[in-house]
Amino acid sequence: MRGPREPETTTSAFDLPDSLTAKSDPALIAGDEEQFARITRSLKATITQLTTHLDDQRRAPVRAGQEALDRDLDVHRVTARLRTLRRFGLDLCLGRMVPDDGALPVYVGRLGLSDTDGEPLLVDWRSPAAEPFFAATHADPMGLASRRRYRWRLGRVVDYWDEAFTAEGLEGNAALDDESSFIASLGASRSPRMRDVLGTIATDQDAIIRASSRGPLVVDGGPGTGKTVVALHRTAYLLYADPRLGHRRGGVLFVGPHQPYLNYVSDVLPSLGEEGVQTCTVRDLVPEGAAAVPEEDAAVAALKANARVVDIIDAAVRFYEQPPTVALDVATSDGEVRLGRADWEAAFAAPAPGMPHNEARDEILEEVVAIVVERLSEEVGDDEDVSADRVRKSLQRNAELQVVLNEAWPLIEPTDLVADLWSVPAYLRLCAPWLEVAEVRLMQRREAQAWTDADLPFLDAARHRLGDPDSSRRARRREERLAAEREYRSAVVDDAIAGDDSEMQLMKMLRGADLQNALDDESAAPATDVDRLAGPFAHIVVDEAQELTDAQWQMLLLRNPSRSFTIVGDRAQARHGFTESWQERLGRVGLDRVRESSLSINYRTPAEVMAEAEPVIRAAIPDANVPTSIRENGIPVIHAPVAELQRVVDAWLEEHHDGEGVACVIGDPTFQPRERVQSLSPELAKGLEFDLVVLVSPETWGEGIEGAVDRYVAMTRATQRLVILSG
Repeated sequence: MRGPREPETTTSAFDLPDSLTAKSDPALIAGDEEQFARITRSLKATITQLTTHLDDQRRAPVRAGQEALDRDLDVHRVTARLRTLRRFGLDLCLGRMVPDDGALPVYVGRLGLSDTDGEPLLVDWRSPAAEPFFAATHADPMGLASRRRYRWRLGRVVDYWDEAFTAEGLEGNAALDDESSFIASLGASRSPRMRDVLGTIATDQDAIIRASSRGPLVVDGGPGTGKTVVALHRTAYLLYADPRLGHRRGGVLFVGPHQPYLNYVSDVLPSLGEEGVQTCTVRDLVPEGAAAVPEEDAAVAALKANARVVDIIDAAVRFYEQPPTVALDVATSDGEVRLGRADWEAAFAAPAPGMPHNEARDEILEEVVAIVVERLSEEVGDDEDVSADRVRKSLQRNAELQVVLNEAWPLIEPTDLVADLWSVPAYLRLCAPWLEVAEVRLMQRREAQAWTDADLPFLDAARHRLGDPDSSRRARRREERLAAEREYRSAVVDDAIAGDDSEMQLMKMLRGADLQNALDDESAAPATDVDRLAGPFAHIVVDEAQELTDAQWQMLLLRNPSRSFTIVGDRAQARHGFTESWQERLGRVGLDRVRESSLSINYRTPAEVMAEAEPVIRAAIPDANVPTSIRENGIPVIHAPVAELQRVVDAWLEEHHDGEGVACVIGDPTFQPRERVQSLSPELAKGLEFDLVVLVSPETWGEGIEGAVDRYVAMTRATQRLVILSG
């Protein structure tokens, strides 16, 4: 245990306003000041050490193979930690816990930090030691006497709150409202980026964040319940705590509803100590997603949303995997062999189950080579050695064999395969026999490759099933380059051995197989672009999951064989309706043993706004899970004519000329965005939050569930003020 130390003289880290004079009492904050001084000193030393290490690594000679990979990973890790340390500084510290056994306080931080002696100064918020900081309650103090949380601004503490769990914990505390830090954070102005809420995570949210990653976990909750921040904090926690999820062991994919949402949350994960998480929308999973347009025909969209997309694509590919039925005489430099039907069937059965179609083509050719070598060896007996390399080269040059193979097992582009389904009715009917003739006809179109968002799951499934059609050609070019390299190297070695007149004949060691393999230049292989979204991923987080179709779920299942998901959503915010339970919906798409956690407290939306929003959604969805707001701000919802739009925005900007807060105009595509004032459609506003929300003509947004959901979602984006303009 650390012994007593002399207080360190330093500029106070506390900058409390005059209204909080009582909290400035040295007796209350002296211990914190001492700890902050130690943290400051350790931060400076750590930054210096990491900077030196990074400079040394970058100046080190470039190495190859695993050493180069390890160096790059180390540089990435150190760079990320330096970025976090420099970004936050002393405000890495979230708060402190005082144990009830008289031990010294434990300070909790965004990252773990130790002094030069290895003594902990901050424990990482994700570590088991920090769990009581978030999870302790008066019913279960988890060994705490008290807990303190800080509010920081520009590297100084501008407020703090204490919570006592025991009679002893009451001593030396100045703010004993156990919800004060949380409630105070709710009224703070928003910014263009989502902020983490580490200092104010509620107990029910912390339980979800730390839940096991095994299998699918649904986090269900209405607007303002903190689903998104829980999902982001859970992502950072799992990467830290779950050994299956580290970046070198599969990693995590975070899927959001649209790009403005991803821009909004982009700062959160780095601020929580994690970088390198792949983020995307469903559209981003396939190259065609960037240009795909919405499917205008609702009937076609419904047909293509079916979960059997993978079955359709699998049948479409199997159509091109039929062994030849005719015999073929194959001539090689070692003799001629007849390949019969049984030989073709054996060759076509060679690829391992699950191997992509285009990549399996080489496996088939290798099996043909093996069959031909075996047949020729039987004919020539033991007197001659039949070279597999010679036979392979002969077969690769055999035009007739290549024609037969191309017809029976062609290399296929994913886009061509899917386009054929939408332009050849008989082909679609063969691959989806459950479709009615009228449905098959409905799905046909003149421009087969004019992709819509409903086509993307089919294109994605085709890419996974087919694989890269160029992989075989790249592999052959790689082998040809390596073979040429080995031949040249062999000639050089021959010359070196011939000229070696030493007694030990050391040059003969150059013939060693291990050395020869080590000398192979892997850079001779043609470079390929790595698809970072192809997976597989160890865990996938899906926000606004209620909007995913069954077919879109297949895109995610293809990337997550372990079925480890965090699924975040609200059935009442589904634009196209969600009449099932989560268990029913997810069971239908292929996820079982689903756990479900519910969030029912609205921390974001003022009660005044929810009073207007609740009737809107209940009119369309009577059993909607409308959360209960825990705060009132005294600002009524304003109704005015559309002509007042500019005046409303100008007045808000004038009132908030200090640069605090953000606003959004929803439903008027003609409104030009300004600094701190966005202009979005109802659909693109989903998942975001603003101090001021102005709805323009919401009565024109549509009827039924879709219109009601759009209005409900748009209204509940407001954290302070809602204005509804009509007419």
